[in-house]
Amino acid sequence: MEFDYKELGLKVGLEIHRQLDTKKLFSPVPSDLHEDVDFRFQRRLRPTMSELGEIDPAALEEFKKGRTFVYEGNHRFTDLVYMDEEPPHKPDEEALRISLQIAYLLNAIPVDEVHFMRKIVIDGSNVSGFQRTAIIAMNGRVDTPWGSVGIPTICLEEDACRIVEREDGKVIYRLDRLGIPLVEIATTPDIHHPEQAKVVAKYIGDALRATRKVKRGLGTIRQDLNISIRGGARIEIKGVQELDMIPLIIEREVERQMNLLKIRDELRRREVKQEDIKEAFYDVTEIFKNTDSKIIARAIKKGGKVLAVKLPGFRGLIGREIQPGRRLGTEMADRARKYVRGIFHIDELPNYGISGSEVNEVVERLGLGENDAFVLVAAEEETARKALREVVKRAREAIEGVPEETRRALPDGNTQYMRPLPGKARMYPETDIPPILIADRMKGEILANLPELPQERVERYIREYRIDRSLAETLVNDERDELFEELVKNGVKPSLAASILVVVLKGLKKEAPIENITDEHIREAFELYLGGKIAKEAFEEIFKELAENPNKTAKQVAEEKGLTLLSEEEVERIIEEVVMANIEVIRAKGMGAMGMIMGRAMAKLRGRADGKLVSSLVRKKIQELAGS
Repeated sequence: MEFDYKELGLKVGLEIHRQLDTKKLFSPVPSDLHEDVDFRFQRRLRPTMSELGEIDPAALEEFKKGRTFVYEGNHRFTDLVYMDEEPPHKPDEEALRISLQIAYLLNAIPVDEVHFMRKIVIDGSNVSGFQRTAIIAMNGRVDTPWGSVGIPTICLEEDACRIVEREDGKVIYRLDRLGIPLVEIATTPDIHHPEQAKVVAKYIGDALRATRKVKRGLGTIRQDLNISIRGGARIEIKGVQELDMIPLIIEREVERQMNLLKIRDELRRREVKQEDIKEAFYDVTEIFKNTDSKIIARAIKKGGKVLAVKLPGFRGLIGREIQPGRRLGTEMADRARKYVRGIFHIDELPNYGISGSEVNEVVERLGLGENDAFVLVAAEEETARKALREVVKRAREAIEGVPEETRRALPDGNTQYMRPLPGKARMYPETDIPPILIADRMKGEILANLPELPQERVERYIREYRIDRSLAETLVNDERDELFEELVKNGVKPSLAASILVVVLKGLKKEAPIENITDEHIREAFELYLGGKIAKEAFEEIFKELAENPNKTAKQVAEEKGLTLLSEEEVERIIEEVVMANIEVIRAKGMGAMGMIMGRAMAKLRGRADGKLVSSLVRKKIQELAGS
């Protein structure tokens, strides 16, 4: 669906978080993930007031869930700092330097002193109940065809724990990710088109990758979007993993806000007011005593109740689609999900085993008018009441339009409610870490040694090494470019190095786990080639075996598979055999038999002889026979 984004007043801001490949930010332990657990403990967290004496609404909502948090760890990857049993050490200097590199690449101005703050986080992802964060630089920018986009802040902070498992009232976290240095880059809401957002995100991603000190792989980068349209509200969307999904997610959020505004307008036309939506819950269990609904029957059998709430003026609107496959009723269910697995509403009934007569009885029991709706919940009575209070709250918000909230990105481009939008009342000073002076000398050193941006490197490769643009881009995007330059420096032709690193390795991706092939494997294979031990045709077979058996060396594989180069005499002998076996064809076709003979010779010699040598010898033999 194409929108007039200028007319809609679209505003988008990005927040990009990327892990740095250093030690942990406040302790000298490795920043690697692991599966081995040798200790565990548990905590419960509660919100604290900010320095202004306020409590953050998002933190308060997490506290109301009443969860217990279990933490698992390994002593190699976690020390007392990240068990919250010891004060933080001095921030990692390498992480600080990389952050400053990134700041300069994004045209930002580093601060003179770094002051760490505590940000309240009580979803259990930080043992202490807060995350340490500091502003590193300010006032950067990214230039795009749509205009310049500001970068007001670049922060350095510590990453959170990772969730291992969720249980009723309990969340199990792994401590290994906690404390990994994380750079947070925030833009101004000067993005006014979905494609512009993608361009900005790519540029920032390129600047991060240029440092060669950011982690790669799932979970190492997180992109959040802040989206609003005129008349709507600011929505924070968390967990956007793929660059190509950014435009679709923005488009779907614009669609959602537009449809919520239409629902608001219809509710106003029906003269529905917030005070009309009352927390009056009706016990309708008796109506469902013989129901065919398995969900409701199961709840009643466990001693639960079926409670209903009346929503005046909402008939036909709860079931209205606001995103593909998602309705206002889905939004209500998302809010109630912290207490129950789902809700039932009049716009989707009769269905799910609930009969038309049962629907009519509820309508009569609640005294509903033509435009009135109801929502049902089947659960333990107090749990059902809590769930319906969330439904009432969401219904009241629908009368106002679009509620501010934090949402989760879904794989199809839609989003799902997570929690209220965090306020500013969750920051307070970090008292355990003194201010850090950023010396002018350090700034000068970093500024004088900035790395190339990926696109600059691509253009240089095309210019200096005369390789195809697609090869150059793949080398840079897959971060094989430093290895490529090393190989060229050691005497490998640029075209061959690029072809092996891109075409051969990519070609094996569907057949073998190429992620097992290390740079050392590749270096050794090229050493064999440069030393005249293997032909270039042997690379594919060697890499295929190394992918399956990474503990082997390239030399071992070459010897085991008979891929070491034959002497010229041996090559000539094998070609002689092939030629004599096909002598009649050669006499009949002359040089026209070249392709067939070459193919049969290479079938015997592939990986054991240089293709140019084989071609030269085959041509010579055919010419001798054809001329005789």
